[in-house]
Formats: sequence, C-alpha cells, structure tokens
Amino acid sequence: MDYKKLSGKELTHIKTLGQLKASGYQPKSIKEELRDNLIQKIKNKENVFEGIWGYEDTVIPDIERAILSRHNINLLGLRGQAKTRIARMMTHLLDEYVPVVYGSELNDDPLHPLSTFAKNLIEEKGDDTPVAWLHREDRYTEKLATPDVSVADLIGDVDPIKAATMKLSYNDERVIHYGLVPRSNRCIFVINELPDLQARIQVALFNILQEGDIQIRGFKLRLPLDIQFVFTANPEDYTNRGSIVTPLKDRIESQIITHYPKSIEIGKRITAQEANLEGKPVEQIHVPELMRDLIEQIAIEARGSEFVDEKSGVSARLTISAYENLISAAERRLYLNGETNTVVRIADLIGVIPAITGKVELVYEGEQEGAGLVAYNLIGKAIRTQFVNYFPSPEQKKKDKNGNPYVIPLAWFGEGNELDILASQSDKEYKTALHAVPGLEEVVTQMVKTLPEKEKEFFMEFALHGLAEYSQLSKKLLDTGLQFKDLFSSMFDMGAEDEDDFDEDDDN
Repeated sequence: MDYKKLSGKELTHIKTLGQLKASGYQPKSIKEELRDNLIQKIKNKENVFEGIWGYEDTVIPDIERAILSRHNINLLGLRGQAKTRIARMMTHLLDEYVPVVYGSELNDDPLHPLSTFAKNLIEEKGDDTPVAWLHREDRYTEKLATPDVSVADLIGDVDPIKAATMKLSYNDERVIHYGLVPRSNRCIFVINELPDLQARIQVALFNILQEGDIQIRGFKLRLPLDIQFVFTANPEDYTNRGSIVTPLKDRIESQIITHYPKSIEIGKRITAQEANLEGKPVEQIHVPELMRDLIEQIAIEARGSEFVDEKSGVSARLTISAYENLISAAERRLYLNGETNTVVRIADLIGVIPAITGKVELVYEGEQEGAGLVAYNLIGKAIRTQFVNYFPSPEQKKKDKNGNPYVIPLAWFGEGNELDILASQSDKEYKTALHAVPGLEEVVTQMVKTLPEKEKEFFMEFALHGLAEYSQLSKKLLDTGLQFKDLFSSMFDMGAEDEDDFDEDDDN
C-alpha cells in the first residue's frame, strides 16, 4: 500500500496506527505541506487564489514566495483588501486529509505525538491506537484580536473542574485547558488586526514562534507546535490603537502589503463577483457599462477626498453594497409602476447614499458637511470625472469658436423651465420628461459614439448631471428625486429666499 497514491476515501479507511504505518505514511510539517502542494499547483499552472482580482502581479507572487520560504505571514493593508479571504483560501494548499490520534485535543500526529494524552494512549495501545482523519476545511482557525483577548483564550489555563473531576493534582499537566493556539496544531491560524492585541499577549505568541514554549500558570511546556501563522493588520492601527511588539514583528518572516484595485476594470470585476443579487430580477434590469464605471469611480473619489480619512481606507465593500442598492432602486421602481423591464438611472444613485455613508470614515466626525452630504458630493465628483469620457468639457466648449453643443438645452432652462427626475417615475414619464428638453437628444446622439437605443435616455440624464457638475445648470436634491433648472435663476431664487428670511426676522 502506497500512502501517497491513496485517495481521500481510501485514507479514511485507515483506522489504527498499525494500518497507518503499513501505508508508508511519513509525518510532514504544515509548512512543508503547503510548500509541496503549491509547487505542484505552480507546475500545473493552477490558480490557488481563484476570485482574487488585481493581485496577480503583486500580492499573490509575494504570498507564494513566502509559502515556498516556509514563512509566517503578516498581511498589511487597509480594510476591504481581501486579507482574510486570502488567508482562508490557503487551506486549498493543504492535503485533503491528515491523520490524528483519535480524541486528541491537539490534533496529534500519530507518528509524532505532542500531548500527554496522545503519548499515553500510544504507549497503552501501540499499533491498535485509533486514528481519525482531519479534513483540510477543519484545519483553519481564525481569531479577531481585541483588547479583551486573554492569554487563557489563546494559550490556555488551568481547569479546576477537570482537576476535581479527574482527581488530579494541580502539578499534573492534564489539568490544563488548552487555548486556541495549541488546539490549532497542524492548522492555519489567523489573527486579524494583530496590533489590537495587548503587548503581553503578543509576547506569548512570540515565545511560541521562537521557542515552542507555552507557559500556563507555572507550567512550562515544551510543545513544538506545528502551525502556519497568518496575521493581518491595518497600517492605521500602528499609531491609533496599538502596535506590533518588535520581537514578534521580527519573527514574522514575511510582511506583505495589500492594496485597492488599481483600475476601474478590476474593481468592476470584484463588484460583479461579490454583489449578492440572488432572487433579484436582474434579467429585467439593464445596467449600462457607464453606471458600473460610476459605482467604481465613487470609491476612487472617496479614497482621494479631503473629507474622508485616508488612513481608515475605503473598503471594496462600498462598491459592492452600492451596486446592490442600485439594483434594488430599479427593482423597487419596477414593482411600483407594474413594469416588466427598466434601465437604471443616474437618479438611482440617490438610493446608493446609505451604502456610502456607512463605509467612509470622515476626517472629523460630525463635521458640517455630514456623511450624507459627503456621499452626495462623491457621487457628483464621480459623474464629473466620467462625464468627459463621453462628452466634451462644457468649460472648453464655452470658448469654442465652432459652437457650443449645449447651447440649446441650456437656453431652454435659461427661459425659466425646470425638469424633475423622480425616483418613482415610470419609464414613460421619465422618457417624456427628458425629451421635453430641446436639443438634449441631439447632444447625446452626436457625442456618444456607441449608443444602444435603450440607453439613450440614460445618457440624456447623464448629460444633465454632467452640466450641473460643471456649473452650467443647477441641480437640487428633492425628497423624491432631483430637480434641474437654470443656474442663474436658482441663484436669484436663493437670494430672494434669504431676503424673505431677513424680512421675517425684521417683523419679529
């Protein structure tokens, strides 16, 4: 019997230590296991980190080098950069099953036992020692580091109930209740937000990484635990909430820096993959490619905004939640109007604001702008940035001797006309409202090179939003939607409102 050639099902038929020895099984450390399986996948041109986009030439090669070097890893990056997801996917590099001494708390290797329990059992039963099999999915432990995590949680403590029940002396090693780290022997152990751990807890981890020593209530145990450690940390944590103690940081052999998507295309791929649209009528809702770009552009604008704390970062979850809300806004409109199909609108981005406000940390909490207004402004900046990819800049066209293509629709607003785009408008009402603006359709058909018929009104609305962002029109947020009107008349209206307020104050 050749152990290496046995399948998972065949392996699990091995039930005793004697059968395991007869199969030719040889103990292997988890780091060797990860390394050997990675080498095989690289040779076979297999992608270990399926669904992780944008890291193909940066983070993933660094992780693979760290695994080949048998290193413990620290993934350093802002929130929402797939750090934990990468750690979880490392289980794909583990063998499908590994043998353990049946009943062992520490996942003891039958040929290389660590615990007193396993050693005593093997000494008592010899080749009849029962063997169990641990699947790769069960060889992953994750712990979020918080200031209240104790040594007992991670390393262990003396269990007085066990001592009383088994009538053991407190000098007996069997009274110890092991924590998460020892119980993760032969596993991948992940600690998220490492700097949040108290320094004394970090020192305890340092002892394990360096010496394999565990100290619990006076016991000094020599347990050379076989663990692949993966830590995650946010750069902000190093200064705001804590730090990684120098001896521990020095023992984490590879520190790998993660990053946000470097292009809109990568961001769209991540959003499309992660958005939960299950049960939604996605076949009935058309989403123009420009709208997908705008969703990603909002996150890009947020990461560069003076109002958003750049140290905190803007998670990829912003675009995922925003896209889900966008689809839900169109879905709600479908149901309200009893329609069978619709196209998302620029105005639907108002429904995305709640997905933004919870995902950005303002530089000054409670500042005058407020999270809602900041979110609204980020949407506006995204529209402004994308506008010039489809239409000429209104600022340049004002000076263009060949004529301003926006002159006719702007003149219509200049005559005192207004346009309301409401969230619940039916498709028919929406189209009627937009086509009431003279010259607007011509601007779109002339400027947008490839224009599907069903996206015409979408781009007509987009043109109005772009003109507003370039200060050619006034755009006002209503309770039920948006209102466009002439910029100068709106200024006069604001002045009149202020004057009325002043007169009322005088009357009082």
